[in-house]
Formats: sequence, C-alpha cells, structure tokens
Amino acid sequence: MLLGPLLVLLLLGGTSPASAHAALRSTDPEDGSLLKSAPRHLTLSFTESVGLLEDSFRVLDPDGRRLRTGEPEHSPDSSDTARVTLPAKLAQGTYTVAWRVVSADSHPVSGAFTFSVGKRSLALAPVDTGPTEDPATKSLYNIARYLAYLAAALLIGTATFMAVCRPPDAPVLAGLLRTGWWTLLAATLALLVLRGPYEAGEAPLGALSADSLTRTLTSRPGVVLLARLVLLLVAAVHLVRQSRRRRPYGWTGAALAVGLAVTWAAGEHASAGIQVPAAMTSSALHLLATAVWLGGLTALLVTLYRAHLTPAAVTRFSRLAFASVTVLVVTGVYQSWRGLGSWGALTGTTYGRLLILKLAAVGLLLGAAAVSRRWTARLATADAEEEAETVVREKVPEAVGGPPLPEASGDRPEGSAPVDDEPARHLTHRRALRRSVLAEVAVGAAVLAVTTILTSTLPGRAQAEAAAQSPAVVGASVTDVPFDVGTAGGRGKVQITLDPGRVGDNSIEALVFGPDGGVSVVPELRISFTLPAKDIGPLDAELTDKGGYWGNSFLNLPIAGKWEMKVTVRTSEVDQVSETRTVVVR
Repeated sequence: MLLGPLLVLLLLGGTSPASAHAALRSTDPEDGSLLKSAPRHLTLSFTESVGLLEDSFRVLDPDGRRLRTGEPEHSPDSSDTARVTLPAKLAQGTYTVAWRVVSADSHPVSGAFTFSVGKRSLALAPVDTGPTEDPATKSLYNIARYLAYLAAALLIGTATFMAVCRPPDAPVLAGLLRTGWWTLLAATLALLVLRGPYEAGEAPLGALSADSLTRTLTSRPGVVLLARLVLLLVAAVHLVRQSRRRRPYGWTGAALAVGLAVTWAAGEHASAGIQVPAAMTSSALHLLATAVWLGGLTALLVTLYRAHLTPAAVTRFSRLAFASVTVLVVTGVYQSWRGLGSWGALTGTTYGRLLILKLAAVGLLLGAAAVSRRWTARLATADAEEEAETVVREKVPEAVGGPPLPEASGDRPEGSAPVDDEPARHLTHRRALRRSVLAEVAVGAAVLAVTTILTSTLPGRAQAEAAAQSPAVVGASVTDVPFDVGTAGGRGKVQITLDPGRVGDNSIEALVFGPDGGVSVVPELRISFTLPAKDIGPLDAELTDKGGYWGNSFLNLPIAGKWEMKVTVRTSEVDQVSETRTVVVR
C-alpha cells in the first residue's frame, strides 16, 4: 500500500542529473580557458576526498576523438585532487574533458569542461563524453537503498518493541522480524551487485562483469556492504536462539543494531566533511532512533490488529517513542547544521528544500504521535477502571437469605451503566489507536523516502564551499551592433562574440550580416576597446579575415570594468560607419 507511490517518487527522482557530495572546487586548466601552449597534466580539486575509476578521465580532441592519456591518480599530497597526464603534443583547438569520480561518502559525481590550445575551434563537433548516469541503474540502486532503510527500521524496531514493551503475544511479531531480515539481506545484496555499474554510470547488465564486482569488493563502499552482510548473518543466528529460548533480545541484539547503524554512517554524508567522528556517531544514533520509533510503530500496529495487547505495553512504547523523538531532534539539528552551513542554504539549495520537506513530514508525524499518545492514555485509563470494577465485584459478598443482588439477577440499579459499556468503550479506544498508529506508519514511510533522496543530494555546505573557492565561470559575451552607411544595401549588423569575457586573454569573433539576414562580405572590419574610467585604450582587436568571419584568438583585456567597444564597418572604398557599444569585462 505504501511502497507504490514511494517507488514512483524514487523512479522519478532517478531520472534527474547526478547529484553527489564531492563538489568540484577548481580545474587546471580552467574551464573555457585559452592556453598558448599545451598543458602536460589535467588537475581537478574537490571539496572532499574522491576515489578514482579506470575511466575517470575522457579527453576528446577538437575533432571529437578520444586521446590516449595516463592512468588517473591522486596528487602526491592530497586525496581530494585527481590528475591525469596528457600526450606530449596537442593540436590547436578546443578540447573537451569528461570526468567521473566517487566521493568519500560513496556517491559518484561527474561533469565536463573545455579548454583550448592556441585557438578556439569555431564549432565543436558532436562528441561523446561517455556515461554520466544510467536511469535504470540509478533507479534500481535508489529503490534498493530505500528498501534497506525500511527493512532496517522494521528489523531493529520490532526487536526493540519485543524487548522493551514485552507484548503478551510476541510470536505474532516473529513474521515481522523475518520480513525485515530477508528484505535487508536482499537489498544489501542488490546494492553490492549494482555498486559497480552505479559508480561507472553503466546499465544494470554491467554488474555481470567480473571486473566490476572485484572493484566493488575492494572499495570502501563494498567493504561496508560486506560488513552489513556479516552482521546480518550473526543477527540471524541470534534471532533463532532467542526465539527458541523465548527471551528478550538483550545486549547482544543491541550491539548488532548499533553495528548495522554504523554501516550506514560509514557510507553516507557523515563519513566525509567536517567533524567526521561526531557526525558518524550522530548519524548512527539518528538511524537507531528512527528505527526504534517507526519500526516499533509497525510492530504496535500489527499487534493491535492481530493479537491482544495490554495497555501497559502500549504505555511502555509511548515512553520509548518519546525518548526516540528526543534523540531524533538533537541529532537532526546537528546534522542539519552540518549539511547546510548557513540559513541561506535552507531555501537556496536543493538539499535545504528537501530538508524543509522532511521537517514538514516529521511535523505531521509528531502530530499523529500526539493523537496516539492521547488514545493510549484513554485506553490505559479505561483498562484501569475496568480492572478496578472487576476487583470491586469480586469483593461484594453474596447476600444470605435475602433476594439476589441486582447484578446476579441481571437487573441494574436505576441510573447505572450497562455491564457491557466498559468493554465497548475499551474497544472504541483501541480502534481509534489503530487508526492513529496507521497514520504514523504511513507518514513515517514517507519520511524514510525523503531521507533516502536527501542522502543522495549535494549538501548545502559543500555547494557553498565549492562556489566560494572556485573561480566564477563567465560565459561568452555576444553583442549585436546594427549599422547603416546610408547607401542602398548598406544596412546590416555585426555580431561580436567575446569569449570568455573576462580579464586576460580572450578570443573575439565577428560576423557581418547584410539587410537580408545572410552573412555579408565587407572589405574591412575594425574593432577597438577603450576603458574611460582608467584612461586605457583604444586597444586594437587586430581582426583578420578568417574566410567568412573576422577574428583574433589573443585579445588581452587587462582590467575588469565597462569597456567601450568601437566597431567600424567599411562596405566600399568610400562608405564606412562607426558604432559604439558598452561591454562588461569581469
């Protein structure tokens, strides 16, 4: 009932571009840069440590052909920097670099940038930058991650409910334990198999490759998943022994639950960034509190529907849930601060907006929990009153030699309540509690779905750090300059592209269009730049006819500011006109 819409949500989320947790800080060469000589290495710096793949770099020449490069490697002094050696000789033109690495918290991140040597290519040929994300693999991987969260909550929460609340009909919950264990086992195996193609951006069939599985088993995420499998096998032995002895799942079970929670902390946001030990502790406690609350709610709901449950057991769980909520609030506040970094990131980043959605869902969950606590109190009060009434009836002596008591004859004193009113009220409270607990379980499943998506989203702090430390990438500046020399057919416009439009070397290209909108050939085109605020210029762009357009790959604009660009178009021996426009150089 709950899995359908949530799996749809994950499938829809799986079609978006990849988002991960190691943000690109800088590249050398810079994106869009024009170099006078070819570089020997490509270097990428990230906000956290990254793992490298065999295909981490794909470098394509101006014709779209892939270059032979060296093996990807880390810089000698830093694991958050990746580099690759380029061929000794590179032809002039624009090169495309597609890269893919794995962040320290196990999520792949990819991107692409360009740089030019000697001159920029006029038009880049269509190039294949390699895999980014395979929608099927990502969707299956996210579904497995969600099912793993759900199963862990069911397994840990049910075991805790049985140990703490001590329901009288515990065998009813044995099926929940088995379902949680088998689901978590299947989800973990799926994550282990899909890990290779998920990192490489390949289709699910890529999991059949022996190299893919070998790479996974030797990586940190693979080791974490293997550790989870071992803990599950130990947990299975423990559950079987405890069920035979009919004993609560004590300290050994608690240790296994903590171990399972640590496998999530070691493979998600908490394992990278600032304050890693504190973050991993907080993450493990957060997961345990979530499991105890939501998994316990499921156990409570099943027991309410399928077995007898004393109000005392419900009251004990209510106290346990309150303690879990307290832990969730404390750890949630810390993790939100660690992930966001600033108030602006709360509304200005995807991570922050997802966090708001999660907080709203948690608010609904707390509201449903408050209703459940109210019905729990009423159920306990009704049970206490019923028990007291039973005790009073047992102590009433039988009349000797007199008429039978009204209760014995089935009669009631005038104005007294029917004997069956108490069980009826008890049943009403139980039904109301079932409905409120069912609402809690439904909202809790939605909270887990949002949490799954949140753990695969770039934290606001990392996004802000990358934006602050990386140079601003300025797109090409395109300016249209209309002209009219005053003669027949002497009208048109000049389209001028200044790339990248910032301080330093720029390339400039100019196309002249006639009155019919087609490209026009003119005898001469001159462009100069002046910066009045600094009394610099005019600087001649030194355009040359490139055969269809005018250009120069080495126009140096030394200072940022508002430059006046003077365009002079000569259409004949005697006809010419000059126009001036302002361009911003950053």
